[in-house]
Amino acid sequence: MSAAGGDIRAAIEAKAFELGFDQMGITRATTSEKVIEGFRSFIKLERHASMEWLADRMHQREHPQNLWPEAKSVIMLGVNYGPKDDPRLLLDHKEMANISVYARGKDYHDLIKKRLKAFARWLVPEYGCDLKVFVDTAPVPEKPLAVSAGLGWQGKHTNMVSREYGSWLFLGAIYTDMELPADTPHEDKCGSCTACIDACPTNAFPAPYEIDAGRCISYLTIEHKGPIPEEFRRPMGNRIYGCDDCLAACPWNKFAQVSAEAAFHARVELGAPALKDLVTLDDASFRQIFSGSPIKRIGRNRFIRNILYAIGNTGDADHMGAVNKLCDDPDEAVKDAAKWAKEQILSS
Repeated sequence: MSAAGGDIRAAIEAKAFELGFDQMGITRATTSEKVIEGFRSFIKLERHASMEWLADRMHQREHPQNLWPEAKSVIMLGVNYGPKDDPRLLLDHKEMANISVYARGKDYHDLIKKRLKAFARWLVPEYGCDLKVFVDTAPVPEKPLAVSAGLGWQGKHTNMVSREYGSWLFLGAIYTDMELPADTPHEDKCGSCTACIDACPTNAFPAPYEIDAGRCISYLTIEHKGPIPEEFRRPMGNRIYGCDDCLAACPWNKFAQVSAEAAFHARVELGAPALKDLVTLDDASFRQIFSGSPIKRIGRNRFIRNILYAIGNTGDADHMGAVNKLCDDPDEAVKDAAKWAKEQILSS
């Protein structure tokens, strides 16, 4: 389906801003050979760790039309989630749990999906098109498509960087069967800077623009099941859900803006929670506290495992009572983490 040029693009952009998106760009439903080679190399080198779905659905991720053959254009949308303060400031407060900025508020998947569906309800009858909407839950190459659509560029930390919003940008995608005028791809503006790579506490970047997920604290604390390898427990510090170090280190953040979306602002209980208040959570209390939060999906056991590593890194004997109780926890990963935390405290 063909569509007129400037008028339809202006209308789509206006609607995007009306619905609360901060950025909008359009690209053709295609990817480059370089992008495809990058995906294949990532899997071949086993840098996806235990995330088998990345390998299983790589064919669909490589090219939009492999997921939906009718796709002709992709409307890429961005929402700023910039924090009020540098999240690394909390790393110096060992008794506090450091939660990744994106998970301190409401689940972004829900908010962005709602906006994408509202966009679809306008777009379909307005232009008689067909479409599919996605937000981080399908094999969609969001970041390469966002670069092609002019939203920003993939930094050396492999994440998006925007002139206006730094490294703090959520992405949503709309595949459509309309042939829309494409925007100009964004140029890479990293230059010789390696601040993001240098900031990584676990050396998760084998080279610029490459990541080894198995060494990444975000992967380890969220996706990895079972005990976390001991070599990463100390470097984790008090990071108990995700890691923002490479994002926060980016110099382009000097242009970043605090998110205007209240849903992304840190909930009071998640901005700087005390480890001692989190380590005692049972399954029911965990579910209650993290209702509506992306943290809920990792479950109580994985969450407590992470808390125990952070407690071990404090070396504070005041935690010993809670740690001793968890040494007999039914979950093996929690039990292992509790024993490790106890050893760290006793040796401090």
